[in-house]
Amino acid sequence: MSLRPKTLPDENELTRRGWLAASAGATAAAVSGRGLSAAEPRRNAAQAVAGGGGFRYCLNLATIRGQKLTLPQQIDVAADAGYGGIEPWVSDLADYSAKGHSLEDLGKQIRDRGLTVPSTIAFFPWIVDDAVQRARGLEQAKREMEVARRIGATRIAAPPAGARENAHIALLTAAERYRVLLDLGVSVGVVPQLELWGFSRVFSRLGEAVMIAIESGHPQACLLLDIYHIYKGGSDFQGLHLVSGRAVHVLHMNDYPSQPPRERINDAARVFPGDGVAPLTLALRTLRENGFDGFLSLEVFNRDYWKQDAHLVARTGLKKMRAAVESSLAGSSRDS
Repeated sequence: MSLRPKTLPDENELTRRGWLAASAGATAAAVSGRGLSAAEPRRNAAQAVAGGGGFRYCLNLATIRGQKLTLPQQIDVAADAGYGGIEPWVSDLADYSAKGHSLEDLGKQIRDRGLTVPSTIAFFPWIVDDAVQRARGLEQAKREMEVARRIGATRIAAPPAGARENAHIALLTAAERYRVLLDLGVSVGVVPQLELWGFSRVFSRLGEAVMIAIESGHPQACLLLDIYHIYKGGSDFQGLHLVSGRAVHVLHMNDYPSQPPRERINDAARVFPGDGVAPLTLALRTLRENGFDGFLSLEVFNRDYWKQDAHLVARTGLKKMRAAVESSLAGSSRDS
């Protein structure tokens, strides 16, 4: 089966479903899996915390996709800017390998530049109702996990890809399917992170994603959250108080403007952290207080940024993420 093309989802075709809330007490107690953290490389100087905030910084390579750089060039951009990690798209890795390049050599370059790979982006249809399509999706997931593993990655995104036509997959059914995916990940050595998509018809709310993770009953269950998608799905950021930071290894960092309204906003409207109206201080304080010490991964699909020099975009994004963290350090999230 071919890998997902490099186009972004068309959110205008999708509407979110209503929220089936999970128990607040169960949320706080149960969503706490660490994943395969022991397999991660040790932190290095490039991964140093910012002002005691405890966060590390990652560049999602889609942020500089429009500049059409090679993967080795993108790695250099991230390292030169001062990031501690990169978040590549598996489709790009597969294309790179198909052209005769060594993923193992790419992984060595990543390590030699002082970087790690805390997450990778993929779109295999693991959650769909059609049993044949779902089986093929799991086969694709295994292949893509193996690709990610070849560069040293230990996690891969697991959004509700492929489920556009069915808005009525029960959350408990989704949890069962997530457990199957997690078991597959254990066999490969790559943890699938349940990724929240705010435009999804299956689960678009923070509470829905948390319920699926809890009810999977799997010790490796974890969440891949995104500032933009929490907003797009209609969840209140106060809900992060009920999410253990130990269940989140990567947070996609971005911001969004006040216009267009939430119902019409799309991926391309994302801006650098601090350049929009997102409650970043609340989100960062809350996750830090809840034990999150993972990566903040800059993920924006802004076409204006794609027209700029990639080094400038990477440096600017890191500077703005650090500023957002510094602003979040004073006080308590309960006061935000």
